[in-house]
Amino acid sequence: MSQLNYNSDSLGKGDAAARSATKQRRRRLAFIIAAVIVIIGLGLGLGLGLGLRKGDDDDDGDDGDDTTDDGTDRGANRTTMWNPSVGDSWQIILLKPLDTSVDLEPDVEVYDLDLFNNEATVFDDLHAKNKKVICYFSAGSWENWRDDKDKFEDSDLGSTLDGWPDEKWLKLSSDNVRSIMAERIKLASRKGCDAIDPDNVDGYENDNGLGLTEEDSIDFMKFLSEEAAKYNMSTGLKNAGSIIDRSLPYVAFSVNEQCGEHDECETFEAFIEDKKPVFRIEYPKEDLTDEARIAAVSKQRCDAAGASAFSTVLKNMNLDGWVEYCDGDTYDTSIVS
Repeated sequence: MSQLNYNSDSLGKGDAAARSATKQRRRRLAFIIAAVIVIIGLGLGLGLGLGLRKGDDDDDGDDGDDTTDDGTDRGANRTTMWNPSVGDSWQIILLKPLDTSVDLEPDVEVYDLDLFNNEATVFDDLHAKNKKVICYFSAGSWENWRDDKDKFEDSDLGSTLDGWPDEKWLKLSSDNVRSIMAERIKLASRKGCDAIDPDNVDGYENDNGLGLTEEDSIDFMKFLSEEAAKYNMSTGLKNAGSIIDRSLPYVAFSVNEQCGEHDECETFEAFIEDKKPVFRIEYPKEDLTDEARIAAVSKQRCDAAGASAFSTVLKNMNLDGWVEYCDGDTYDTSIVS
């Protein structure tokens, strides 16, 4: 009996142990399954989250920071830097976008156009016609009509430009100003510009309200040219005759206004001596209405001392589509009204 009871007890204890072991195995299996489900869920959630965030970035377009409107980064495959040659013919239009839907006149080698006004397709059309594109923007002044005007800080702004009530001089050493200009240069590359024409870098010559010096402008030109070089774009120096010698190593050409009127063209011959062109603008019609006087002023400006090798255009002050060359040929390039 006792043996039977013992055997019965042993069998009972064995069944209990077996049941306990089975329950433990089931609990471990359940735990493993739950853990796997959690891991899979986390992985799916992370992937979905990344996908949504990427989708959000794509939807926002990152304010156009990576591509132009049609999704193309036109500067991505640019492997060499364009350096214009002395004597290259040109036209400059800043008032309105260029109209490339009609025959293009004049048949010049270089067009200097506003970076913001013109769509990238305009530059595409010019490149298809074997033209080069210089993209203009104001690097040294704040303009109250630009899309990025609110990115500037109050401390970046100086005095109002004389004759331009909607513009103020910029603090050229400001990290914020330089960041904004770097974005503009990046935009120029994306749009397919071959070079940049940064205006108003001569604040030191004016009542700027910021204490700007020649050294500020020289350092700023170095910064701008180095940024443009990242995208294999060249840079021009706008006016600023007194800093030519120290800026020449960083720039590939000059864009000059009115050296004939101010009898200072010889100052800009340093570019020609360095085998770099001077793209020169004169405004003979300013304050003149008599055709004979305008013609006389035009000839005087064209024949200015030291300017014989310059690429000279006679323009209206508003830089619309009208242009006259020193050989007397005139054109009215079509612009979008």
